Amino acid sequence: MMKSHLLLVLLLCVCCLSQPPADVTEQCPERILGNERRRICSKKCLQDEDCASKRQCVCDGQCGLSCVAPGRPCPWPLPPVRHAEVTLLTPSPVFSALLEVRCHPGYTTANGFSTTIRRCQGDRQWSGDEPVCTGGFPAAEPVVEPEIHCPMPIDGLLSVQGSAGADALVHYRCGPGSVLVGHSENFCHENQTWRYPHPICQRVFCPSPVEVDHGYLVAVQKSEYNVNDTIYYLCKKTFLLDGPNQATCQSNGTWSTMPSCRARCPIPAQRSRVIVGGVKRWPYDLTDGMVTHGEKVTFFCKHPEKQCSFTATQTCYDGQLSAPTCYLDPTWFQYKLYPHRLVSEIVSCDPAVLA
Repeated sequence: MMKSHLLLVLLLCVCCLSQPPADVTEQCPERILGNERRRICSKKCLQDEDCASKRQCVCDGQCGLSCVAPGRPCPWPLPPVRHAEVTLLTPSPVFSALLEVRCHPGYTTANGFSTTIRRCQGDRQWSGDEPVCTGGFPAAEPVVEPEIHCPMPIDGLLSVQGSAGADALVHYRCGPGSVLVGHSENFCHENQTWRYPHPICQRVFCPSPVEVDHGYLVAVQKSEYNVNDTIYYLCKKTFLLDGPNQATCQSNGTWSTMPSCRARCPIPAQRSRVIVGGVKRWPYDLTDGMVTHGEKVTFFCKHPEKQCSFTATQTCYDGQLSAPTCYLDPTWFQYKLYPHRLVSEIVSCDPAVLA
């Protein structure tokens, strides 16, 4: 085991010594295996838009950033390697997958190592030359039957966890932005067939967001939105945003909570002072004689038997604010001739009277 770890460290060191120039490394930072030999490199690129449909701009070893179809597999399973075990180190043999060729005890490759790592390249070939394990005592080497494997699915969004060997159970998972359609687990039979068909990962989209009354939608107009896409809302003048100012496309294909634009409320009092924001004032002293959605207004009510007042509070809700049942707006005559007797100006009732 320690010899395998030492080999991996040596390979990474070779990788570091063969890094491309700094400007390319920043775009293509993945380490490459020192034994990669390429005959064909895919089209160069800087972003996905430089590539054809179903191809992505990814780091492809010594080829650098290239247009690659990441879901296409390299040949698997491989023909048996004499005096060696071949193990797939990743769930499926698609682009960037790794496999290990481990020589049997007493055997090594031409460079003296007992283990070789190969990578699935963008040209759908495994990196490096076909390994040859030599040395040891071949005559005494037991015959190893090739391990039975079931074919793996080819889907760049689908992740397979577990072994694809005979009598083994695997579990499927989908990446962010997609949902699993089909069975979430499967069983490999000895005849190299699966109990169920492989599931698929179906992309999730949200429909076009709805408009909000008295508001504006700030978003890039398109027919479908991806998971985690965010849109923003603004309200028209004099309207108050009720709720978050943004909505996000969720993994179930629906938008998160949409906000509302709420209207201001006129104060249903003309000749009596009210309390707004902790300040006692005349309604006409407020802008347009109105308060915003959610704001509280305290009215003064006259005791039915005593010459004193008590208060009652109401809340503005989307343009609707009603006076409490105990409130009676003074007449114009009372307002003009006896302003000191207005209900908002007389002494407050003793709490004992209201009890």
